[in-house]
Amino acid sequence: MGLSLLVSVWFFYRVTGGVFNPAVSTALLLIGAIGPVRWVLYCIAQLVGGIVASALLLALLPGELVVTPSPARGVNAAQAVFIEAILTAALVLSVLMLAAEKHRSTAFAPIGIGLTLFACHLWGVVFTGAAMNTARAFGPAVVSGFDRDHWVYWVGPFVGSLLATLFYGFLKHIKYWKLNPDQDVPDPKLSPPGPLEGVLSRSRTNDRTSDTHVGANGHTMNGNGEHKPRVEHV
Repeated sequence: MGLSLLVSVWFFYRVTGGVFNPAVSTALLLIGAIGPVRWVLYCIAQLVGGIVASALLLALLPGELVVTPSPARGVNAAQAVFIEAILTAALVLSVLMLAAEKHRSTAFAPIGIGLTLFACHLWGVVFTGAAMNTARAFGPAVVSGFDRDHWVYWVGPFVGSLLATLFYGFLKHIKYWKLNPDQDVPDPKLSPPGPLEGVLSRSRTNDRTSDTHVGANGHTMNGNGEHKPRVEHV
């Protein structure tokens, strides 16, 4: 699962953003990365894609289609919603911090996202099937039939998406980049100087204060690690 998502996101990232999950689409809508129209189109495409993929599997593979997620024996609906919400929140947060939040390693975001899905699936598959994606549950259910707990895979991922978005907003509110500054400095010379640097050399300080670089949050940072809003001219 994690490897397939890694490859798919990496392949389509420059085309559509590699969004294959209504929970991720909802988070992107909530943070303002996409508009309502695109959100609706994304969700429709994702749900239809889940149905088509399930139909193809049913037609091409022998036997019954047994990929519809459902809570394991002993896991009640409330527990299943909680598990799906937590797993989805972890997945969505990885998308927001690694892909939506731009930084020097954004190109490698699919690796982190895929590994997050792999870790969540490894833990949660025995409890709920670790869908973390309404389209993943809806497609097989349309083809093979719905069970009474199908609603879990609508409520859980939506709650998880909301939790991840709230936490992401909290991190932005407290200006998380100030806690561990200069993570996106392209040149080591732009990093803060050592304690004796100002005594030994004043020239480097002048260079640092004149150079700027773009940080992960869409701000520019000067040599002193201060963040300033980036101004884009149209």
